[in-house]
Amino acid sequence: MPVVQRVIKPRTKRSKRALEKREPQLVENTKQCLFFHGLKTSEGIRECVKDLHALKSQASLKLQQKNKILPFDDILPVERLAVKHDSSLFCMATHSKKRPNNIVIGRMFDHHLLDMVELGVENYAPLSEFKNAKVAAGTKPCMVFCGTEFEDVTEFKILKNLLIDFFRGVEAKEIRLQGFEHALQFTVFDGKVFLKSYRILLKKSGTRIPRVELEEIGPSMTLQMRRNRFASNDLRKRSLQQPKQQKANKVKNVRKDPFGTRLGRVHMTKQDIGKLQTRKMKGLKEVTHQKFRVA
Repeated sequence: MPVVQRVIKPRTKRSKRALEKREPQLVENTKQCLFFHGLKTSEGIRECVKDLHALKSQASLKLQQKNKILPFDDILPVERLAVKHDSSLFCMATHSKKRPNNIVIGRMFDHHLLDMVELGVENYAPLSEFKNAKVAAGTKPCMVFCGTEFEDVTEFKILKNLLIDFFRGVEAKEIRLQGFEHALQFTVFDGKVFLKSYRILLKKSGTRIPRVELEEIGPSMTLQMRRNRFASNDLRKRSLQQPKQQKANKVKNVRKDPFGTRLGRVHMTKQDIGKLQTRKMKGLKEVTHQKFRVA
C-alpha cells in the first residue's frame, strides 16, 4: 500500500513565520541566489564563482561542499537545493575536458526550472588583480547592454533577461545620484559576451552636472554560450502573470500625453448660454433706446 503523506503543521510561532515567509507573496522579495560547485572544478572557475558571490553578497548563499550534480542530465537535485535554501536563482561551477571552466546560471519558477544556460569562461581577470578601491557591498549595479544580438537573436534576448534578473539586486524605489557607484557592462560580439565591471566616479566640472569617469575594478571575463534549456512559451507566459490585486483599476476618460501630463475628459449636460450668469459690468449692460420729445 502506498504511504500516506501527512501534512505536518508548525508547532512554534517561529516555524510558522518561516513557512509564511516562503509562501507566494503579492510583492516579491529580493531573489536569493545559491552558489555551489560541481564534482570537478578548476582553480580559475572557483575564483570566478567567489567574485560573482561577492557582487551579490547581500542576497546570496555559497555552499562549500562539492555536489555530484549534472543539471542538463538531471535537474531534480538542483531543484531540491533551491527549495531547501529558498533560492530562486542558482550559479553552479563545473569543469571537464570537453567543457572547461563552466558556469551554469538559471532561475526557478514555482520551485521548478524556468531558464538555464551554460557559459564558458575565458580571459578571466579576478577582483584581486585590480589594485584600487572597490564599491560597497550590496550596491545595486547600473547594467549596460551593448550589441544588436541582445535585441535580434532569441537566445541572447533570453540571456539578457536572465542576467538582469541575476544582478538586479534590491528593488530601488528612489534614486540618488551618489548612489550610482557600480556599473556592469555586457557587450556581445561574434557570439561572445564580454563582461566588464566599473566604479563610477563623479568629478567636479564647474557646473551643476558632474563629470563622470569610469574606473575598472573587476572582475572581467569573456562568456561563451554553450548549452541552454529555456522555458516553453506556455510556461513563460504563466510565469509572467500578475495577480489581480496588483493590477491597477482602469480609470475612464483619463490619459497621458507623450510628456507624461495627465489629461482628463469631463462630460457635462447641455447648457443654455443665454442664461449663463456672467460678471456684471456697465459696459455689458443692455442699452435701451430712449424717446425724446421735441418742444
